[in-house]
Amino acid sequence: MSGLYSFVWPLLRCLDPEAAHGLAIFALKRGLVPSAKPIADPRLSQTLWGLEFANPVGLAAGFDKNAEVVQAMLSQGFGFVEAGTVTPKPQTGNPKPRLFRLTGDGAVINRLGFNGAGVDVFRENLGGVKTRPGPIGVNLGKNADSVDAAADYTAGVRALAGFADYLVINVSSPNTPGLRALQSRDQLSELLDAVRAELRAEAPSDPPPLLLKVAPDLTDDDKRDIAAVALEQNLDGLIATNTTIDRPAGLSDANRDEKGGLSGRPMFDPSTRVLADFYRLTEGRLPLIGVGGIASGADAFAKIRAGASLVQLYTAMVFEGPGLVRRINRELADRLAGDGFAHITEAVGADHR
Repeated sequence: MSGLYSFVWPLLRCLDPEAAHGLAIFALKRGLVPSAKPIADPRLSQTLWGLEFANPVGLAAGFDKNAEVVQAMLSQGFGFVEAGTVTPKPQTGNPKPRLFRLTGDGAVINRLGFNGAGVDVFRENLGGVKTRPGPIGVNLGKNADSVDAAADYTAGVRALAGFADYLVINVSSPNTPGLRALQSRDQLSELLDAVRAELRAEAPSDPPPLLLKVAPDLTDDDKRDIAAVALEQNLDGLIATNTTIDRPAGLSDANRDEKGGLSGRPMFDPSTRVLADFYRLTEGRLPLIGVGGIASGADAFAKIRAGASLVQLYTAMVFEGPGLVRRINRELADRLAGDGFAHITEAVGADHR
């Protein structure tokens, strides 16, 4: 697959990034992308929240906004896939152009704004998934014109709790006005109270795990407040982190000053620091998913040592293709052996011991 992508990539990069993404979804939906033989290594498998993960490398939210290709992406070797972000009502998102490659920096800037078809289409697509070789998460957001955030998130829970292996409350995208304010302690507590009440009503006997996705652009006080709320609310986990509005020094691409959230290689260090902070603040009591700048097994292993039980990627796949997933898992197994760990779970948080 990597060889095929190296042939196709020069063609894709001639296209507008959003058009290239649409073409990738088209090809995956129609079975035009060959499946990859999964990495079967028991050292990489684990059970979290009662779910079986064949490997710890997942597809981050943002690639499959409408749950159109979750099965196809699991067939590329991902241990799990997170679809969305999905909003209750369909919305077109922000004006185009709104997606920019920073090729020399290994990065992307997006200001998409939760464009998607809404929960009804999402639910229909997810309901059509015939087999699940790995868990499927659902990332929930709010509509840009909504004045009641809690109503939007609870609507998402109501529509999709029965279809998700886990749910994510996304209050960290920089592209929906006012969304990140929901990370403040009082607003977050109120929002999670409402979401958990809805979840109990929809799935009283077996609710899906509930996670929160946080921003990288947080003060130390913000992180302490979020960690405290997460523990008080008995959240099942945190995802660290979303994209950043910061522009790290050294970006060279002409698109570096575009507005929106930056993802990819420049995000690795800042997102890993935030991940490590949350591991310390929660005393390792919550499973964490590490996201941001992962492009190799070494990157994934660094996130795991910093406190991540699972990792996710998206941007690196834009530049290297889905064959990257198998390579990361092979390299991750080598890193485990090199550091003397018999199993992935032994490495989680190792930098803090």
